[in-house]
This record gives sequence, C-alpha cells and structure tokens, in this order.
Amino acid sequence: MLRTIGLMSGTSLDGVDAAWIETDGETIGRVGPSLTLPYAPALRRDLRRLLDLAAGLDPEDAFLADCVARLTDRHAEAVERLRDQAWQQMREETELLGFHGQTILHRPPPARAGGNAAGGEARVPGRTWQVGDALALAQRTGLSVAYDFRSADVAAGGQGAPLVPVVHAALARSLPKPLAVLNLGGVGNVTFIGAAGELLAFDTGPANGPLDDWARKSTGSDYDKDGNLALAGQADGAVLGRLMGHPYLAAPPPKSLDRLDFDRALKEAGAGELSPQDGAATLVAFSAVCVAAAARHFPAAPLHWLVCGGGRRNPAMMRALAAALEAPVRPVEVAGWNGDALEAQAFGVLAARVARRLPLTFPGTTGAPYPLSGGRLLGPLL
Repeated sequence: MLRTIGLMSGTSLDGVDAAWIETDGETIGRVGPSLTLPYAPALRRDLRRLLDLAAGLDPEDAFLADCVARLTDRHAEAVERLRDQAWQQMREETELLGFHGQTILHRPPPARAGGNAAGGEARVPGRTWQVGDALALAQRTGLSVAYDFRSADVAAGGQGAPLVPVVHAALARSLPKPLAVLNLGGVGNVTFIGAAGELLAFDTGPANGPLDDWARKSTGSDYDKDGNLALAGQADGAVLGRLMGHPYLAAPPPKSLDRLDFDRALKEAGAGELSPQDGAATLVAFSAVCVAAAARHFPAAPLHWLVCGGGRRNPAMMRALAAALEAPVRPVEVAGWNGDALEAQAFGVLAARVARRLPLTFPGTTGAPYPLSGGRLLGPLL
C-alpha cells in the first residue's frame, strides 16, 4: 500500500481539494483527513481568463507562468495544511502526491462509435492541457508527484476523460448494481457500473460551470448558493427546447467536454436574455436534461444514482434530477462516501496506479484502444 495525498482543482475553479488515502491503486485501505482550500478571488478570476485565452496561448506566456506559480503555491499550501491535520503516523508515512493541475483546455479527438480508428483510418489529434508545476510541488513538499494523467490517453486517440470511473468501481464493489455515479462539477460526468462490473463513462454536459458564471454575472456571487436563484425562477421552455437539440446529447460515447463547449449554444439559444432567476432555472433544467439524455446510452437502467461534486449541494439541481430520472437520486454520502473529498481521493488512487503502471483508462471510459496506463512520476518512487 502507498500513502498518498490526492489533489484536485476542478472545472468549477473554486479551489483545491486535498485528501489523504492509503491505496495500492486497486483497493483502498485507511482514509485520512481532507480539506478544501479556496482560491483567492483574483486567482479564480485569472484562471477563468485562462480558459478564454488557452486556445491561442503561448506556453511561455508571462501571464500563464504567473498563474501557474500561484496555482502551484496553493496546492503546496493545501498539502502542508493537510499534513498538519493528519495524525503523526500519516504525516511520516506520506509518500506520493496525485497532482491533477488545472485544466485550461480540453480538445479531445472526435469520438468514434465503438472506440478509436482501426486499420488505416486517419486519426485527428486531440489536445488536453492541465497547468501546474509538478517539479516545484515535489521540491517544496519533498514528496514524489504523479501528474499529467490525461495526455497518454489523448495521444492514443482516447478522450482523456473521465479518469475517476475505475475508482468509483472500487468504492462501489459491494453496492447493488447496475449503478450510476454522477459527478456534478463545472462539467457533469457519469460512471455506469453494470451488474457484472462493466464500466461505461463519459461527460454528460454542462453542470455547475455555466450556472456559476451566470450567478457571478447576475448577482456578483461566485455560485447560486442553496439554489436560491434557480428556485425563484422558471425554466424557459423555448430556450430549453433549443438547447435540447444540441448534437452532443445524441452522440454516443466515448465523449468528453471542455468547460466552455456549450457557451456558444447557450448564447444562440437566448439564455442570456432571461431574468437572473429564469436563467438560473433554465441552466439547472438543462443540466438535468443532459443527464437524462446520457442515461439513454446505458446498456441497462440503473437501480439508483449516487451524486457527488458541488452540484449535489444545490437543492434545485437535485430536485431537477429527481424529476428527470426514473430511479432514486441521492448524494454519495448515503453509501458512506465523502462527496467533498471523493475526486481528491480518486487522484490519490490514480497516483498509486501511475506508480504501479496500472491502467488509468479503458475502452469503456475514454474510448482508449485498450486498458492504458499513463501519467508521469517525479521523485524517489520513480
């Protein structure tokens, strides 16, 4: 078993999650403390600006370098604070960090039904870009660092996302199946675990990202606290109808999204013309519609849905999901999981898989041509 700290900075751009976990990459031993370290408003604003600039950004850009340094410092601070909270034995035993970094661009190769190109078919290259200085993090913490989890999959023709399904499967080993695990971050993604343990996973569509941007624009708040804005409005049927025609919803998996992929569609559908309340209600309804559309790609109907990510704390979102899906929808806490720490814990598990050269991605999760290892490793465990 390796003693790891997983670190995750998601598409919601709200901060870094850190979690201590003991794992061999296949099973989970002790579970230690976790924390969330919010980003300062200026860093969050600058990271959001990077999303808009990323497609044409020079890797040597000074603004990018400044953001990366501040982002890495915040991750190092999260590690230090978590080690201060851990029992002394945990502090002394910690060996490895799982450092995802911050995704600023995700342009996977076009998905193909049934996986990747075969024979002589030309493959369109993809690109996924996570920023963060793994070497600086290793030097500051004195720990080995696993990082760059997605690039090998994209280079092999996979979508590069989602990465967490193999961890969902490990956690759900004793739960009734078929089961769906839904993560609602900036983008939504789902893991379907079949009765025999088979995995199917993909991004469902927008989740908290557009809603957070809408709340910030409409009210100045970083997010729709307690779903109050959405609960005070009504979803606009005309806008929702136009959004439901988006080709992504009908496209078969494997498929994945960039946080901004639906921005143009939202503008063209007229979402920006709605009141603050109705706009929020429409975005919530659309997220739920995206999840219902995703369920049509499952080989069987889930017995129940477990929801993690910040979206599970939004009563408007959970109410919309319950109305859209034909099975119970509950937060992952009902299964004994920590929904706030789950993705950070997952990158601790994935770090152990990198160290042991175990597969990170699979044909059913990213469209990889075969179970594919990936990631890079710095430090003594190399």
